[in-house]
Amino acid sequence: MAHDHATANVMEGADGKAHQRRLVMTLTLTSTVFVAEVVGAIITGSLALLVDAGHMLTDMSVLIASTVTAILMQRKPSNSRTWGWARLEVITAAASALVLLVVGVYALVEAGMRLFGHGAGEIQDIGLLLFFGILGLAANVGSIMILAGQRSGNMNMKAAFLEVMNDALGSVAVVLSAVVMMSTGWDGFDAVAGGLIALLMIPRAIMLLRNAVKVLLEETPDGLDLDAVREHMEGVPHVVAVHDLHASTVSTGMPILMAHVVVDRGLTMEQAADVLSQLQDCLREHFPVSVPHTTFQLEPEGYTTPSAEQLHE
Repeated sequence: MAHDHATANVMEGADGKAHQRRLVMTLTLTSTVFVAEVVGAIITGSLALLVDAGHMLTDMSVLIASTVTAILMQRKPSNSRTWGWARLEVITAAASALVLLVVGVYALVEAGMRLFGHGAGEIQDIGLLLFFGILGLAANVGSIMILAGQRSGNMNMKAAFLEVMNDALGSVAVVLSAVVMMSTGWDGFDAVAGGLIALLMIPRAIMLLRNAVKVLLEETPDGLDLDAVREHMEGVPHVVAVHDLHASTVSTGMPILMAHVVVDRGLTMEQAADVLSQLQDCLREHFPVSVPHTTFQLEPEGYTTPSAEQLHE
């Protein structure tokens, strides 16, 4: 049996600290604007601003969870957590997506009720609404600039970046609704803007949730064809067959692959080591996905893997 761990954990050292620092800065900005937007929504009676504030509240929870995750993911693996806290980023992303989805659906229903059920409602101060919309947009742009450099670092950072991007679009909708209402005098556009913000939230929440679930269900990483992997591995000299081939992802940038490799009987230690080396070369040369964590169990031809019952006898 052989293991290859060619790369270190993705979230280590300087990268992890950079992620943490950017998340804290973004959380500070988001929290400040959230308070301002809640006050603004109460004063103006704007659904769009209230929905955007609700989105900000969701962002705050996501950013708090993401910051805690970034801190925990820097801890080294232990005997009880052999992958450390790497999987936590996926769990955080899934939870964030669920919350975002619920908020989006609620906002969409509320917008519909205001437009078709209970009327649009009167906006008390459109000028103040415009001010808070611009304030929120400025804060979102600042957060985007803070997170942009690390947005592809892992799923956790990607979730935080998507949240801020959604907020920026929501703030744009608030600004546009204020401008339209100033121009036309129709307060109903506020509910329309609230519905548009919800429509922006829902698809991105579904996309993030789908990606997180794929990892939690240990699906094969995108771009890795296991049939092709098996075919190439079985083409290595002295390899008779490959079975129990599995591939999954622990967290962003950490795909793993394991397989039982049946080899010719009577191989010397040097030949077995050469087979293992060629199997690693095979993965590196023929497949677009880099698999830094691999486990190959070499079995002589005719060997039968013990059953679970036999192992417990």
